[in-house]
Amino acid sequence: MTKLWDTLKNRVKTIHELAKELPEKTYRQLEKYRDADRREEAQQIFTQQENEELKEDQLTKVDLDYKKSLDQAAQDSKLAWEKEHKLRQEAETETILIKGIGMNSPEMKNALAKCDYLQKELDRVKKENNKLYNRIADLTDADSNLEKARESGL
Repeated sequence: MTKLWDTLKNRVKTIHELAKELPEKTYRQLEKYRDADRREEAQQIFTQQENEELKEDQLTKVDLDYKKSLDQAAQDSKLAWEKEHKLRQEAETETILIKGIGMNSPEMKNALAKCDYLQKELDRVKKENNKLYNRIADLTDADSNLEKARESGL
């Protein structure tokens, strides 16, 4: 039992961890140990609170003023952090909204439609250019065949 108690003092373990360490114990026994440790921890917390209350009673007025100034500084620091955190969150939200709305805005839709139109136009011009190139190649072949026929007929 002392081994279990020493283990519990260091760190409160789960029932599963205790069951692995002490397989001979029943679930109910393990719960009792865990509950006892929790009660001891709660008692320590109450003792700590009582000690803190006694210490506060013993502080002089100067100490209280100093502590109040430290508490005020901590509170001011926390308020500044909360304000900065809120501003950062608002900026992130605004950025997300701009990105989301920007993709569905009329300007973005018009720009995408124009890109599609220009791509289709480019494809059409390339196709027409290819046809013309092939036509020139065919005419060049026909011309060279005609010249060969004239030369062979002379």
